[in-house]
Amino acid sequence: MKQITVMEKYPVYTIEIAKSETTYSSVDEVLAYFKEKIDAHPIAVYIGEFDHYTHTKNLEVGKIAEEIKDAKNIICCFGKMLPKPEVMAVRPRAIGVAMMAESFVISFLEAPNPDANNAMESWAKGVANC
Repeated sequence: MKQITVMEKYPVYTIEIAKSETTYSSVDEVLAYFKEKIDAHPIAVYIGEFDHYTHTKNLEVGKIAEEIKDAKNIICCFGKMLPKPEVMAVRPRAIGVAMMAESFVISFLEAPNPDANNAMESWAKGVANC
């Protein structure tokens, strides 16, 4: 897993997992795995999924990189405190899963909560079931 800066300002964690390193064969299977992890977590709560690929494909102005075959987000929240209203701007969390020809690229924006980052990083690495 590596940490990168996207668009010169967004701290993102990302990992690319070859399809040969996992038993998952589709984005939906990977999202089901993440949902199990979210449901088993003592604080995280599942919110939903977003089919980014279909949404973008259906837009008249939508553009998708040719190498991306499917792309969805699973959305959850790790919030256990609400100390001020502005903290809502950094919630909920989204984990993106993009399917490429030979791999899955999993990414998420760095959370202000280190426990959330640790959980999402562990889950992302768990997609590779070597």
